[in-house]
Amino acid sequence: MKRAGYIVLVAFLFLCTEPILLGQNEKLNSLTDKEIKDGWKLLFDGKTYTGWMNAKSKSFPSGGWEIKDGTLCVKPGSVSGGDLVTSDAYGNFELIVDFKYAPGANSGIKYFVDIEKDNGALASIGCEYQILDDKLHPDALAGITGNRKLASLYDLIAPANTRDNGPDQWNRAIIIVKGHHVQHWLNGQLTLEYDRGTQKWKDLVATSKFKTFTGFGEAAKGHILLQEHGGAVAFMNIKIREIKE
Repeated sequence: MKRAGYIVLVAFLFLCTEPILLGQNEKLNSLTDKEIKDGWKLLFDGKTYTGWMNAKSKSFPSGGWEIKDGTLCVKPGSVSGGDLVTSDAYGNFELIVDFKYAPGANSGIKYFVDIEKDNGALASIGCEYQILDDKLHPDALAGITGNRKLASLYDLIAPANTRDNGPDQWNRAIIIVKGHHVQHWLNGQLTLEYDRGTQKWKDLVATSKFKTFTGFGEAAKGHILLQEHGGAVAFMNIKIREIKE
């Protein structure tokens, strides 16, 4: 086996084993009685692909992803599984996703993804909570003033007060959407917030790589997406609570 391939394999095996709990006494991929009462819903049960599908084919890919030890993992290799999306679409919500990335990895959590628009041509386009190894991946230095770093709104808004646990460690992303207002959180720290649909929002989009997508980020509802970008990344404890206005 070539050394590069060996390194990728080792990174993948490390990511998809021995999950570490972020919450005290928290049980993996489950809901407490209080969470159930408060309206939380599991998006990943730790055992099956139920509720997830390829963003374009609308079926679960035969390769590129794996469930191992309660984690949903991108499995780097010659076979790409593409991006995964939820079967349901969401509008106002609070989303929790625990993630762990290998050194140098690049991925993301997207929301307001429309898998039907233009016959599915934009099935992987949406507002993105960036997952990135800021120290090793060159994308951290691309974009404008850090708007492609970990916990940023990819290519639009740079994060602040980031508390990254680092590669090969579990981190917790929280995305809160209430009406037009959106927040990104990383490990208990608010990293950014913004309002969709405003003139300021339109100006941001106009200077980004999304400038050609009419109405980008302004949909009332959309699918949640986990990005497959070639790097080893693992996810668990994926849960969502719909917010009633």
